[in-house]
Amino acid sequence: MTVKTTVSSKDIDEAYLQIKDTVKETPLQKDHYLSLKYDCNVYLKREDLQWVRSFKLRGAYNAIVALNKEDREMGITCASAGNHAQGVAYTANKLHLDAVIFMPVTTPLQKINQVKFFGGQNVEVILTGDTFDDCLKEALGYTEDNKMNFIDPFNNIYTIAGQGTLAKEIIDQSQEENIQFDYLFAAIGGGGLISGVGTYFKENSPHTSIVGVEPAGASSMYTSVVLENQIVTLPDIDKFVDGASVARVGQITYDISKKVVDDYVQVHEGAVCSTILDMYSKQAIIAEPAGALSVTALDNYQAEIKGKTVVCVVSGGNNDINRMKEIEERSLLFEEMKHYFILNFPQRPGALREFVNDVLGPKDDITKFEYLKKSSQNTGTVIIGIQLNNHKDLNNLKKNVNEFDASNIYINENKMLYSLLI
Repeated sequence: MTVKTTVSSKDIDEAYLQIKDTVKETPLQKDHYLSLKYDCNVYLKREDLQWVRSFKLRGAYNAIVALNKEDREMGITCASAGNHAQGVAYTANKLHLDAVIFMPVTTPLQKINQVKFFGGQNVEVILTGDTFDDCLKEALGYTEDNKMNFIDPFNNIYTIAGQGTLAKEIIDQSQEENIQFDYLFAAIGGGGLISGVGTYFKENSPHTSIVGVEPAGASSMYTSVVLENQIVTLPDIDKFVDGASVARVGQITYDISKKVVDDYVQVHEGAVCSTILDMYSKQAIIAEPAGALSVTALDNYQAEIKGKTVVCVVSGGNNDINRMKEIEERSLLFEEMKHYFILNFPQRPGALREFVNDVLGPKDDITKFEYLKKSSQNTGTVIIGIQLNNHKDLNNLKKNVNEFDASNIYINENKMLYSLLI
């Protein structure tokens, strides 16, 4: 028997019939702020408003209902950084199935608690590994030992077809308003979303360019498809965009992405943070880092999308409020608004006032001041954080700091020092 390893528009239509009574049809909304900002027509597919606040419910539910009765009764497992786990938990609870869900130790507490909430008494959560890939290895071993059924978060045709149902909704909703999209932007983690959405658009809206968006610190699909022309495992990834930080994509998603994705964009994690804050303050949308990837990529495409009609998939809104301080910090660093220095500070009255008057601009602010060590009666080693009013003043700030202490250390350029001290 040949195992099917690809997905068609027909498979996605069939998946839609399977899930439509369980999964919410999320809104397709024109975003006037983004449309004005980029001088084009920007629509958002609001998967952050899904029952589990991400698109992952679509693929999880479709993959689980595809199991026969005997397999379902043996129980299900999955590995997930959070959103797929919530989809599996929600489905297990609804269908009264036993589920064991593996999540990385680094998963935000908000997502862990949501998995337990959606799963109820049917779900056991096991935290293991620092990354999704470490967690996956543990989950697969447990699944085999206990003869359960693993629900893959992306490398599964039923998962991919389920994710593709949001593309069917986009096209159905756009046809009602006679909208034709020139570009579609969607996040890539393991590749399930872009594979399903790209497949459906290529068959039903072939003029639409499909753009896959990855975090710069975990661009495994771009590296595999564009740079290496084979699947590679990234030796090290930045785990900040937890919903899309995957070191190795799936074979099925790799093969499909090569056919349906027209371009790949890698966006800086700091830019994602700026987008999250912008979406919250300007549009009252709470997007998680992976959910903000598609909107962040619009900056890379400003010239191409001018005057065009584009749709961005806001893939998730499971953002832990406790991360907002880190998100703001990363944004300020990326925007070159916040800067840290180590310098020798005089131990005498009036020294701080002199620093403020001689080094800072009139609207700059000191956000951190801490003595690391008092090396003598005359000086002390200080770490100081400065927030600029205008990022263009950085060169002048560095010049003034050098005049104050020529031996200063600029921490922003030293990732190890920053992680240790800030």
